[in-house]
Order: sequence, then structure tokens, then C-alpha cells
Amino acid sequence: MYHRSHRKLFPLLLAASVVALLTTGSRIGLADGAAGAVYVMTNQAAGNSIIVFRRDAAGMLTFAGSFASGGNGAGTGADPLGSQGALVLSEDERLLFAVNAGSNSISVLAVSGDQLKLLNSVTSGGVMPVSVAVRHDLVYVLNAGGTPNISGFQIHPETNQLIPLAGSTRNLPGGAGAAPAQVSFNPDGGVLVVTEKATNRIDTFGVNNQGLAQPGVSFPSNGSTPFGFAFGHDNVAIVSDAAGGPSGTSALSSYEVSDDGALELITPAVGDTQKAACWVVVPRNGRFAYTSNTGSGMISSYTISDGGRLALLNAVAASPGGAPIDMALANNSRFLYERNGNGMIGGFLVGSNGSLTPIGGASGVPAGAQGIAAR
Repeated sequence: MYHRSHRKLFPLLLAASVVALLTTGSRIGLADGAAGAVYVMTNQAAGNSIIVFRRDAAGMLTFAGSFASGGNGAGTGADPLGSQGALVLSEDERLLFAVNAGSNSISVLAVSGDQLKLLNSVTSGGVMPVSVAVRHDLVYVLNAGGTPNISGFQIHPETNQLIPLAGSTRNLPGGAGAAPAQVSFNPDGGVLVVTEKATNRIDTFGVNNQGLAQPGVSFPSNGSTPFGFAFGHDNVAIVSDAAGGPSGTSALSSYEVSDDGALELITPAVGDTQKAACWVVVPRNGRFAYTSNTGSGMISSYTISDGGRLALLNAVAASPGGAPIDMALANNSRFLYERNGNGMIGGFLVGSNGSLTPIGGASGVPAGAQGIAAR
């Protein structure tokens, strides 16, 4: 199994230079493929919205529109949410889920080509939602503020609106000081996994047949400051170790998540010589992992064995030209897109050998934006 990465135009985007197609990358003779889209959440305090970029078959992006999420973001800052998974697609890519950290709500939008339609926005069940996990008709949100918790929702089978799931809310074992970064289902869907940056812990929550999360169990992280993660083959979680940010301390670790939620270390933290590894993506073939080193402005690549063991492939697989803050894979993992701190989106072709080749991207993403999703 593989990890499934699941209208109101904001005033700041009205300037003529809001979104421009970059010319730094060139078309490099890519084979024809399916067209799609890349989505970025503005996370603005005065009104959150989703910017949509149309993606052509060669991976190039053009601005398609901006759509209100029905809530407010957390505002500006280098990394206001400190999370992975703030914006996620459903498994069939027909729905898009966004957190509204400033209004303590989450929204679901219907995807139709490069257009979005807000279906509904509901309270997140806590304070400052930062990450969303989707599995079939089940959605869980991670709330990082107050007493951090996870809270569940069901997707209505006819309207696709979100319905709060009674009895699903569970507090994180780490309590108020947990500083959680991400929630995600394991590939089998029976366990939810949460990283706690401040406590250096990784939590697991079993999910019963009614979709209700059970009390969490906490495990020590092998590396420090566990942040983002993605699943490779089976139930192997590839977790970034930001290590608090000092230079040369970035790493990835791998763990097996058992059916009962137990966490077993496979690969102790493998360093990439970079700074502040935060976001992680794994292509659908499960052979590679990529982490964005925000502090040093580089993307590193790793190989993943059939047993889930990690080995550093390239410490500098790509140099985006700014601090990479989030990443997403598109078109069956053929393209990787990263959102960075200078308002740009960088695009890369993913090679069969794990290489990343620049193909250009787009500009015009406002300061404080968080989350990226792609198809």
C-alpha cells in the first residue's frame, strides 16, 4: 500500500503581478501526461482562501483563480501553523479540505477542473486547527491550540458536507505544550498518527469500526523535533527530524506502525547535512522520500528499501531558491511542487532514479500562506 496524499479574489492578489509563470525552468521534452492543478492556502487573517494554479501535462503552472474557504487564517509569519497537511485532497481528488486556524474551523470544497465550490465550513472541535487527515468518508483534524486534540467528522454521502462525529475527540498525550505538527491515517486506515514537535513524541490513536479514535498512546521519537511525515510501503512512516533547527542536524527516521498502533523504529535518524527538515513526501512507488530543509533552503532525497530502511540519496536534490515550506506530489507522483518563503512555487520533474529536475513554477503567493496540495 502507499500513502495517498489525499470567490472571492483576495485583495492582495489583485495586482497585475500577482501570479506570473516562471521562465527559469524549461520544457525538457516531457512525455504527455494528465493535466491537473496545484492548490495553495493563503491563510490570511482577514479571510482565508485557496489559490488555484492550472497544471498542464508538462507540469507548468498558470493562475486559475482564488476561492474563499469560508473562514479566517492565522495571519502572516514565516511559518504560522508549523504543520504539514493544512490543505489536503480526498483520495479520489474530488474534495479539498482546508483548515481555518483563525476561526477554529475546517472547510470542504468541491473540485471541478480548476474551479472550487465551498460546500460547508464547520467548527474544528478545538482551537487553531493545523492539519487534516482523510480516509474514505472519514476526516480528522488536528487542533494545536489550547489543549491540543484530534476531532473527527464524516463526509455526508450525498452533499459531501462535513458532519461532526460525536465521541471522536481525543486530547493529545503531550498536553498543552505538545506543539503538534501533523495528523494522518496509516494506509490501512485503522490508526491515526500525530507528531508532537515540542515533546519529541509520536502519538498513535486506534480507530474503531464506527470511525471513533481511541485514547492515544505516545512513543519517543528517535530524532528530535518530529515534524512532517508520509507513508511508504505498507505501514512504514517516514518522519522528518527538524532537530530544533541547528545547521547540519536535519534527518529522516522510519517506523513501522502496527495494526494495534504500536510504533517500532526501523531506521534511526539518517542525517542529510542540512538545516530544519520539516515536510516529507513519498512518491506512490514507495522507493524514495523527499524532505524540505527550510533552514538551509534545500530539498534532500532518500531511498527506501522494501523493508522501510532509509539511506541518503542526495543531500541537495534540489535548490528551490528560497526556504521550502511545504511540498506536494502531482500526476501520480510525476511532479513535485514546493511552496517557499519568497512567495514562489517551484516545480520539479521526479525521475525514475529519484532525481529532481526543475521545470519552473509560479509566483504571487502571499506572505503567511500555508499548505499545498496537487493533482
